[in-house]
Amino acid sequence: MSYSETKFTNIKSWAEEDRPREKLIQKGRQSLTDAELLAILIGSGTKNLSAVELARKLLFIADNHLLSLGKLSIEQLTKVKGIGDAKAITVIAALELGRRRQQQDALAENIIKTSKHAFDILSPCIADLNHEEFWVILLSRKSVVLKYKMITQGGFSGTIVDPRQIFNWAILEQASSIILAHNHPSGNLFPSELDRDITKKIVKAGEILGIQVVDHVIITSGGYYSFADHGAI
Repeated sequence: MSYSETKFTNIKSWAEEDRPREKLIQKGRQSLTDAELLAILIGSGTKNLSAVELARKLLFIADNHLLSLGKLSIEQLTKVKGIGDAKAITVIAALELGRRRQQQDALAENIIKTSKHAFDILSPCIADLNHEEFWVILLSRKSVVLKYKMITQGGFSGTIVDPRQIFNWAILEQASSIILAHNHPSGNLFPSELDRDITKKIVKAGEILGIQVVDHVIITSGGYYSFADHGAI
């Protein structure tokens, strides 16, 4: 029997932290659980725990939710015994690559057709933050994304927005319309009275200037709320 045959037929003789690699080779990446994928990143376990068991502990502190895991700092990850700086940095880097891939996929189609598309573009930027940020997407006459950026940053429960900042930038970049967006760190998808008031003010200012406010999207790690989809804009 060749080395490669032994490698694949005697999986039970391998250390448990190596088995996810074999499973990926044999059955493909989609066959692996979140813990098994994390175990590959971690690379090795401890004297008493396999890499898979260590990965399960990481998921446990994030309520078994990858989005929550992506919010954790190096200091928080290293509180798990067996996770040092190197392992924590590897996990954070991998999750950040996933976030950036999601954003690039959304930007591949550069025309905004639905509120979901706006969510897909900005969710990687603000969904996981523990403070509020207000962002704006600039659109051309054909709804092509021109640019997008953060306008203001606030605290956990809110941020102050000056419509003049938004429209000065929109006019400078010759935008025909805009999409507003901000996150709710609390996870609450529904707009507050303040959210509704500032939306009305910005919409009114846009009407005067001839720049349409297409939508206002509230983003959380669990989903989004669209003012346009709910007939509120």
